[in-house]
Amino acid sequence: MALDPNVRAFLEEQRFAVLATINSDSTPQLTVMWYELRGDTIVMNTRLSRVKGRNLQRDPRISVCVEDGERFVTVSGTATLNDDPATAQADIRALAIRYDGEEEGAREAEETFSKQDRVSIYLPISRVITKDL
Repeated sequence: MALDPNVRAFLEEQRFAVLATINSDSTPQLTVMWYELRGDTIVMNTRLSRVKGRNLQRDPRISVCVEDGERFVTVSGTATLNDDPATAQADIRALAIRYDGEEEGAREAEETFSKQDRVSIYLPISRVITKDL
């Protein structure tokens, strides 16, 4: 799906996403997440041991909402998980640098994230809802 240039610009700005996964009892589980738009894919990263990680292993259907006041973009679909350690570590490092800057992000990646078992979450952009963009 080709993103409208205004929607792409909105998603490329540094904002937080709210990730919705599905709990085993079918209730929603929401988490504020770092994300990055790479081409036509939203990239996130987490630890598999967290609730969202376990939910995604069981059911990869997700929804992500990125907002700015009353303006928002919601993307829904089926995520792909990549638990290859090198890939997951590279992705969390890139996200840390995006949100916390080169120096602090690299420090976090080395001191904290490198010691964790992490998984990358890839959501291809196929279903999009927007408001005021």
